[in-house]
Parts: sequence; structure tokens; C-alpha cells
Amino acid sequence: MELIYKSTRNANETATASMAILKGLADDGGLFVPDSLPKFDVSFEDMAKMDYRQVAYEVLKLVLTDFTKEELMYCINNAYDSKFDTDEIAPLVKKSDAYYLELFHGKTIAFKDMALSILPYLLTTSAKKNNVENEIVILTATSGDTGKAALAGFADVPGTKIIVFYPKNGVSPIQEKQMVTQQGDNTFVVGITGNFDDAQTGVKMMFSDKKLNAYLAENGYQFSSANSINIGRLTPQIAYYVYAYSRLIASGEIKSGDKMNVVVPTGNFGNILSAYYAKLMGLPIDKLICASNDNKVLYDFFQTGCYDKNREFILTTSPSMDILISSNLERLIYRIAGNDAAKNAELMQALSSKGEYTITDEMKNELKDFYAGYATEAETAATIKRVFEADGYVIDTHTAVASKVYNDYKEKTGDTTPSVIASTASPYKFTRSVMNAIDASKDSKTDFELVDELTAISGVKVPQAIEDIRTAPVRHTTVCDKEDMEKVVKGFLGV
Repeated sequence: MELIYKSTRNANETATASMAILKGLADDGGLFVPDSLPKFDVSFEDMAKMDYRQVAYEVLKLVLTDFTKEELMYCINNAYDSKFDTDEIAPLVKKSDAYYLELFHGKTIAFKDMALSILPYLLTTSAKKNNVENEIVILTATSGDTGKAALAGFADVPGTKIIVFYPKNGVSPIQEKQMVTQQGDNTFVVGITGNFDDAQTGVKMMFSDKKLNAYLAENGYQFSSANSINIGRLTPQIAYYVYAYSRLIASGEIKSGDKMNVVVPTGNFGNILSAYYAKLMGLPIDKLICASNDNKVLYDFFQTGCYDKNREFILTTSPSMDILISSNLERLIYRIAGNDAAKNAELMQALSSKGEYTITDEMKNELKDFYAGYATEAETAATIKRVFEADGYVIDTHTAVASKVYNDYKEKTGDTTPSVIASTASPYKFTRSVMNAIDASKDSKTDFELVDELTAISGVKVPQAIEDIRTAPVRHTTVCDKEDMEKVVKGFLGV
């Protein structure tokens, strides 16, 4: 049965999976969501005997129903290949406090690789299926990781160009170096004098600007997105939670049907939303534990039912979570409103005009599957040190936020359900913050000297992604004000 995608803001705007991937964002500014979520039709015992690619197929065949088996396998096999530095793609590592799902073994050493390795193949396949002749312009805002992963995925892909906006002073030095050294004639990287929310808002405004989109179409271009607002980004992420569960069965840690918890460091809400979708499709997840840093807008929302972005924006050592407008939360709001597009549109308009909205008590009751917590900067650093001293295991700042929140959850609830922490980035991506937490005496060293210190204490080989940028020349130097984003896009496209 074909799954249809609907806009969260207009019940009458529908699309097939391939068209939703191509468009990225609905015409009315809403996000595409499946009109229903099918149940898994292969047993978890059988999935325990599968590799990552096979599990991914069993997930994607259910949610991308206008793709043939051959098309999906082409996309999957090209995405999850030797660009990952481990055959498992997403290893599940047992440590004293939890199971860490390592999602950082791809080309750019962050979890975004898991979906952005496959998105170019899904997108170009979608273009062929829908007879699209325009060149596709991937327009993306990044808080640090999406940008590099998208650039690496789309570099020199025929029929595409990619433009990435990032907050000039809001990412780690290594995150920035990864982006500004990106090769590929079709790539363009722009720092903006603002924060991630400014970049994301600017991108959304260009998507929704009918006049701009018509002008680009006249010149042979059309926008699409590599952010998690694109369902082609979101749906592949469901697969790794299913895979993690299958690994717990395969290793004898649980039996099929037993519950697990999932702990996710959360910024734009896409990663934890994909876990929620997995639960709705039949994965035995008990609690979805949403971990925030000092920008705890999501924590406050889950406590009060009020989403309020009117607060100080704090730059932290976990910059991929430095977000006050969590775009993918809209998909959850739509669902807990009973799939009521009009109600959701009203709340999103309130967010746009007043910077806040409050859900009803009935909607809040639908959030009982979620638990929310947050970690301060000091707690994040202390957690990195604690995990290293307990297990000799080095985690990055985002994973540390999740680990701290999970330990708080255990102490508060006494819940001993096996729990999977989404380890979203390699510690090498945030070397200074990680090394400062473990041994602050090394702070005078350069970032790349700290990389060598980290490999010495951890015994983990420096990832190729880091070696590649040690001496790579900077290719992208454009910086603009947030008001000039459209002008910069037109300049790159030559229109």
C-alpha cells in the first residue's frame, strides 16, 4: 500500500515519498509527515541475523513506498559502503552505564552521515522518477554537523548544487575547518553573522518565497533541503534504532519483545523523532529520553507544555544542540494534535509572531512516552571525565549531555531497562572541549596537537576525516549578514 505524505499545516497538500524528498518543505512552509505509519513486517529475531544494509531496507521499504526494491537497494548499497570505517556501520558498544550506539563512523564523523550518505541517492532517484529536469539546489542551514555531511554527500553529484549556511562564530574550529575546506565545484559554504536559528529561518523563508522559487525555475533551478526537515533525511534515521535493538537481541542482552530506552542529545528534534517513529512502527521502545544542553527550550517544553524561544541564546561546547527553534518538533505537535493541520498551523503561527505557544492538556498527555532532562556545561565536562575514568572510553560533548541526563533519569526513576545512548559525534570533532574535560593542563596546545594527545590517551586511531583537514587549503571564505542570504544564493547561482 502506498504511503502518502501530508503537510503539517495544510491537510490538502499531499505528496508521494519521492516528491516529498524532492520538495524538502511543503509549499505552505509545513513539513511532510506520513499519513500513517505501517508496522514492521519482519520479526526482530530475523533482523538480528541481518547486517545494517538489510535492516535499512526492511525499514525504508515501509516508508518510501513509491521506490522499487532495486531503487532502494541501489541507494542503500551506495550509501553504506567503504566510506564508513567499520563494517558494522553503527556499532553498539556496551559500557558500564549504558549501550552507546556509535553513529560517527562515516565520512565526516558525525551521526548526520547516517542519513546524508543516502540522501543524494534518494534525491537523484526521486528526480528521475518525477522527470525533473531542473538542477537541484540543496539549501541547508547547519549548527555544525549537517553542513559538512551534506557537502560530502553532494560534492560533484551531477545535477545538483549545494549551499550551506552556518553561524560564523557558533561551531567548533574543527567543524568549521571541515566545511571551509570542502572540495567540489558544486559546493558553496557561507558563514553568517548570526546564530543557527537565524540561518535556519533564512533558509525556510527562501523555500517559502513563491516569487524567488518561480524566478529560479525560470533559470533552471529548484530548491531542496538536506536538513532533517526533509523526510529523506528523517526516514533513514529510523533504521539505526531498529538496528540497535536487533544487536541487543543478537548479543543475547535482551529477548525479542523486551523493552529498551533510547537517550538522544537533542537540538532540531529530528534524531529523537525518528526513534519515536520507530516506536510507532512497533519497535519496543519504552522511554524516549530527550537530552538538552543549556539551551533547554525542549526540556522546558516537556515540563510545562509551553514552547518559548524568547530567551538568551547560549553558545556551548555542544554546538549542534545550540538551537532555540527545534524544527522537527512541529511533526510531533501535529501528531499529538490528532493530525490536525489547522491546529498545528495556528501554533506555528504563534511561534512565528510571538515566539511561543502552549499546547492543550490533552496534547500534553500524549507526551508520556518522553522524558526530558538537561546538562550544564560543567556537568557535560564532568561526564566526559567520569566515563573516561570508569571505562577508558572517550565520548564527545553531545554524547556526554545524553549520558548525564540518562544517569539523572536512572537516579530519579530507578528504571533499569536496557538503554541505548545515541553517540552522535566522534570526540575528535570537539577535541579541545573533550581534552579540557579530561586534562585541562593541555589547553595551551593547538587543536591538532590535542588530536594527537587524544589518540595517545584513548588508543583510538585518528579518523581519516581529521587527517584530511590538517593541511587542507581553505576554499570557502564568504561571510554575510543574515539579511543578505538570498543575495548570496543568487550570486552563487549566477542569476
